[in-house]
Amino acid sequence: MMVCSGTVIAGGCGMSEGQGLEVDTASLLTIRGCPYTVSVLKQGYSYQDECGRNRADGTVTLVRGPLVVLVDTGAPGDEEEIVQALGGQGLRPRDVQWVVCTHGHSDHAGNLGLFPHAAFVVSHDISRRDVYLSHDFSSGAPYRLDEWLEVVGTAGHCGSDVSLLVRGTTLGTVAVVGDLFEREDDQGSWPQLSENPEVQAVSRKRVWALADVIVPGHGPPFMVNRSQGPDRYRGDWALAPDQGIPP
Repeated sequence: MMVCSGTVIAGGCGMSEGQGLEVDTASLLTIRGCPYTVSVLKQGYSYQDECGRNRADGTVTLVRGPLVVLVDTGAPGDEEEIVQALGGQGLRPRDVQWVVCTHGHSDHAGNLGLFPHAAFVVSHDISRRDVYLSHDFSSGAPYRLDEWLEVVGTAGHCGSDVSLLVRGTTLGTVAVVGDLFEREDDQGSWPQLSENPEVQAVSRKRVWALADVIVPGHGPPFMVNRSQGPDRYRGDWALAPDQGIPP
């Protein structure tokens, strides 16, 4: 247990103590914690416009505490919006120490070049400039940025997706997941967007068990409802076995 700014936060705190807590979407755009606060700088979206074109952009999330971490960087053309959003937090791009890119699609990896001073986790690659670190995400081993932040492999949407787990917020563990979850109640849509639905179903189940709040790739953050699973429908994806899920 630790005390931070007058708030007592127990290790592992979360929905085990707050089952049934009603939280509106707006209040989830900034989730305070000790030592990290999670803020959605740009909320992602995905829809079909009146001309039948698919329109999408990914969520950009700031995790700020002892380290300054950005999860995903939006699409090309989002540069000015990201810089302004960081400025609203009193930050410049050069202040970002880590960039975690959940997967390589252009609406999530479109502005990596804004952060030349940062270290990167881009899918399963960990690097700073031209120096690369080897880490076996496929084994289930997390890559820890510190004792509160860890990057975990959550493959399925693509072959080497990752998510960031943020522990110790006032709402428990926050998972920033890219397109592992497109949005809340995405059960009818995510399999069609997945490279490997069976693998993604296992990753979704794992994160559902670990997280209290999920920040999805194309919608607002939402609370995890422990009384329901991540895929409340029948089908091959909902029947993925537990074997191979790392502890």
